[in-house]
Amino acid sequence: MSVAGVARRLAEVKERIGSAAERVGRDPAAVTLVAVTKTVDLPAIREALEAGQSALGENRAQEMLAKAAALHDLDPRVRPAWHFVGRVQRNKVKSLAPVVDAWHSIDRFELVEVLARYAPAAVVYVEVNLAAEPQKGGCAPGGAGPLVDECLAAGLCVEGLMTVPPAGAEARPYFARLRELGAELGLDGLSMGMTGDFETAVEEGATVVRVGSAIFGPRRTVADLRR
Repeated sequence: MSVAGVARRLAEVKERIGSAAERVGRDPAAVTLVAVTKTVDLPAIREALEAGQSALGENRAQEMLAKAAALHDLDPRVRPAWHFVGRVQRNKVKSLAPVVDAWHSIDRFELVEVLARYAPAAVVYVEVNLAAEPQKGGCAPGGAGPLVDECLAAGLCVEGLMTVPPAGAEARPYFARLRELGAELGLDGLSMGMTGDFETAVEEGATVVRVGSAIFGPRRTVADLRR
């Protein structure tokens, strides 16, 4: 994809975020766009950075570490804010800690101790599995409060809650429920919304949206990467 292609798509996504926010009387500046770079190659990522994107997201530890190192090698002045949006494995926290600026998928108590050890005062979002999908990470809604309390007691900075609605389902009720749960817990931050539903998420109060293919084009498959 050309520089113009990435820049144009990025601008379109930002415009859509702004329009969605304005429809419900929100300030568009209150919404952070995280450009998810899963399987995206380095030239396209640099194009996004050159077009003004400052926050990047990854859900695989090795991919994030490799891209962060490569960007630094190309230009040490480049330091995007890295958001880890995938399920965190405890044994990856130590290596990720120097790179990650925000952790979006804290969903179990055993992560709290290791995060506090290797990433003191880390910015975290507690992931909530609102549909009780067994194949997904995230704590049950009733477990979010105790997990938030555990994070705070360990010195972590709980920015808010995160969720991913079930594939193919109407997303709005899930976003509305996360907003309500956040309000119950006194949390303003809501990490919710991806390429297919980020405008709905903004309308329902998202403070962070995680968008990949709308910016970088269709995600490459494993077969594509092997060619």
